[in-house]
Amino acid sequence: MYSFKNDYSEGAHPDILKALCTFSGEQNAAYGMDKHSAAAADMIRGLCQSDSGVVFVGGGTPTNVLAVCALLRNPYEAAVCASSGHINVHETGAIEYSGHKVIEVPAGPDGKLTTAGVADVLRRHASEHMVVPKLVYISQTTETGTLYSKAELSALSAFCRENNLYLYVDGARLGSALMAEENDVSLADLAALCDAFCIGGTKNGLLLGEALVMQNREMQDHLRWIIKQKGFMLAKGFVVGIQFEEALRDGLYFEMAKHANAAAAKIAEAVEQSGFEFYSKPQSNQLFIILPPELAAEAHEKYSCNIDQTLPDGRAVIRIVTSWATTDEAVEDFSAWMIKQLCFGLVKSIIEA
Repeated sequence: MYSFKNDYSEGAHPDILKALCTFSGEQNAAYGMDKHSAAAADMIRGLCQSDSGVVFVGGGTPTNVLAVCALLRNPYEAAVCASSGHINVHETGAIEYSGHKVIEVPAGPDGKLTTAGVADVLRRHASEHMVVPKLVYISQTTETGTLYSKAELSALSAFCRENNLYLYVDGARLGSALMAEENDVSLADLAALCDAFCIGGTKNGLLLGEALVMQNREMQDHLRWIIKQKGFMLAKGFVVGIQFEEALRDGLYFEMAKHANAAAAKIAEAVEQSGFEFYSKPQSNQLFIILPPELAAEAHEKYSCNIDQTLPDGRAVIRIVTSWATTDEAVEDFSAWMIKQLCFGLVKSIIEA
């Protein structure tokens, strides 16, 4: 059975493992102060065309907690995100545990946050009896696999600056976003429009690790103290630095994301040919497919994919996720299964007629 459950079920790309083996016997400075982390940070600054601060963290949730806590220094300040936002749904209340409330804004299938939604939050939190909305959190790609366009991101950025809000972009799947066919947002755009964003490695071919990229200077004040206090400082931080250095050196990071997107695109084509609908627009390596409940159960059993939700009409939404390691055989097998459902449906309709 091939699993389409997520994009971090495999270890790491062979070139990443080779780099780790190559430098394993080398002595490095501890706590992320090594030459590999410095080189990787310089590469990121070059891609961003900025002098951003860069630190490497072990995983996605710690990176989000670090970013929020570094930006929000007062306990009464809160983060605003879409109702489907990762910090709101899938981090076990990590932001709240750090002392900051998360204010959710209802989001549709595209999982996006809008200026109108944030403006409504500001209107409803106007007195000292409520927390102060101070940070806007979005994901690129979103939790439903869609993309923020440059126009949408620019609008949010302008709104945040007009209203003295921070803008943080969770880029756990930023590789997939950057390599998406419909994407028009570059790393340089993110650096220009956001206070901070992260570049995810865990979900794009690295063993583990994320890069937190910071344009906001205030959040970098005593940042390493925050990292240490939160338990996020890795003694062997060079393990993450080596991986990002290798991934960014010759474009491997982007090639891995491109592969994942291409695999998802082939599956999306088969879904469309089969006559089934998508819950959200297929734009990246995450596909959300609407199926009858019995087919959703079969897909879950056959391909270990998640059943994301059940719609009011009883149909189910499954999530298919491809990765840097997804094989052509796995794509062809799932695609053939989808086409088979079309054939069964046609035969059934003929018999019933």
